[in-house]
Amino acid sequence: MKTKIITVAFCELLCLAVIAAEYGQQGRIVSLNFTPKDGFVPNEATAIKIAVAVWEPIYGAEYIAGEKPYQARLTNDVWIVEGSLPEDAKGGVAEAQIAKTDGKILNVSHGK
Repeated sequence: MKTKIITVAFCELLCLAVIAAEYGQQGRIVSLNFTPKDGFVPNEATAIKIAVAVWEPIYGAEYIAGEKPYQARLTNDVWIVEGSLPEDAKGGVAEAQIAKTDGKILNVSHGK
């Protein structure tokens, strides 16, 4: 009988722990399969922030800062983000392709 009570109590605590784990900091249930209606990269500003975060470790923060202002355009649910090249400069700019839906980095390159 004692073992049954301990087992039931353990199961109840386990259920409570699972329920508590599903609650976010705001006291609401957080879905593990949630996708925002406008995707995880909903706008140009977000796409640029992601691109810069990817470029800086590759090319260097100072170098990438020299390619401001950055431009982003959405084509077929893919953000194409590019740096700018001064008018008198020769060479290319950093480019990143980022999926609007899930934020996946599809391609990173730099022209010469």
